[in-house]
Amino acid sequence: QLQLVESGGGLVESGGSLRLSCTVSGVTVDRYAMGWFRQAPGQERERVSCISSSGDGKVYYEDSVRGRFTVSRDKAENTMYLLMNSVTAADTGDYFCATSPSYYCDGTPDSWGQGTQVTVSS
Repeated sequence: QLQLVESGGGLVESGGSLRLSCTVSGVTVDRYAMGWFRQAPGQERERVSCISSSGDGKVYYEDSVRGRFTVSRDKAENTMYLLMNSVTAADTGDYFCATSPSYYCDGTPDSWGQGTQVTVSS
């Protein structure tokens, strides 16, 4: 059974860094595309990054995080990561990892983790 578990959230100062983890079970981390989503207070959930299957090898970033966030995965740990640098208050929110049985980042996720909260203090 596919399961996604996020960790690594917390309180970070503006300008600081944080690394989120998404530990995957039930499927190898590079078999399908996987994404990071966030939901700020009072806002809709948005995708911030996606990494496609190892056979496709593409990475996507939402404009506001491009150049600051880096998505990666470790097959040995079966984990996807999101390294967040130069964070701002606008990065505050609940972060979720998600996937679907699609090799590409245009698929609609149907499996979600429980989320991890990130709070950026100014």
